[in-house]
Amino acid sequence: MSQSRNELKKIAKKRKRRRRVAFALVILLFLVGGVGVYATNLLNKAEEVVKDSYEDDGREQGSELREEEVNPQQDNISILFIGIDDSEKRSESNQSNQLSDALLLATLNSEDHSVNLLSIPRDTYTYVPERDRYTKINHAHAYGGPKATIETVEQFLQVPVDYYVRVNFNAFMDVVDTLGGIQVDVPVEVYEQNSQDVANAIHLTPGVQQLDGEEALALARTRKIDNDIERGKRQQEILKAIVNRALSVDSVLKYDDLLEAVGNNMKTNMTFDEMQSLIAYAKTGSLNIDTFTLEGQDSYIDNVYYYQVDDTSLANMSNTLNSHLAMEQATEEQTDDQSSDSLAAKESLE
Repeated sequence: MSQSRNELKKIAKKRKRRRRVAFALVILLFLVGGVGVYATNLLNKAEEVVKDSYEDDGREQGSELREEEVNPQQDNISILFIGIDDSEKRSESNQSNQLSDALLLATLNSEDHSVNLLSIPRDTYTYVPERDRYTKINHAHAYGGPKATIETVEQFLQVPVDYYVRVNFNAFMDVVDTLGGIQVDVPVEVYEQNSQDVANAIHLTPGVQQLDGEEALALARTRKIDNDIERGKRQQEILKAIVNRALSVDSVLKYDDLLEAVGNNMKTNMTFDEMQSLIAYAKTGSLNIDTFTLEGQDSYIDNVYYYQVDDTSLANMSNTLNSHLAMEQATEEQTDDQSSDSLAAKESLE
């Protein structure tokens, strides 16, 4: 009798375990199904956002520095990020006629999913093909939008620019706020204007801290605390903080809001299918980004400040980025052209 009771108890326990397993499976299927629906909706929304943001760069066959058109699903590619300030104070002018406030060139290697990120000082003195003249590199966008900017960057670095992404400051702030802020190390005390150009509206103290959109923008923009090179480094660190935060597990359910934040404030020549190929770079949950800057010195012409890039630094950077793209390194002819351009620039500054 006691044996049969024990057997009954064992049977009852097995049934309970089966019910628990079955219940767990139902919950799991529900969650997977929910994530599936969310992912499907997210994909559809992303496709719509990218479609609305698409803007041809005006080049018929891509970069002239490429022998063949690139395929981001299998080739190494480069993306030029163009930051635009279109605050209310500057809203009277068209976006395409504005100076670029930030220029960052990223090269992506498909083999090891690595990223090299170069910050180009906005006051860099260089040749602008659109106007056949030497001036600050950020003037190129005002002369001819993304196309003129791409051509100027290619001429300057002798590195192909395959794609561009142009975003304004609203997108930057909205993305940071949607992510719940980003953690950044503020180097020194900062007093800076806000996005509405109100002087000293943002006050930051030194140290590692959580910044909201307005604060992150102020830190990225300020030129009072150091120089253009350090400003570029800060922008790189802020961009890395945004990327790492966006790839974190607790940010997944915010992607819908992130798409909303970027949607009306971005233009790009990448199609949705081309953008999807970049998912492979984020599969590990973190992204290895190596950052670079260009060495140089301050120069003045007619009391106007320019940044004159060092010839050796420019040549080395050109080779580094081309190597990362698995392109042939700059030829002697190209290097000579760059040296001639730099010499002409220096002579005009003297």
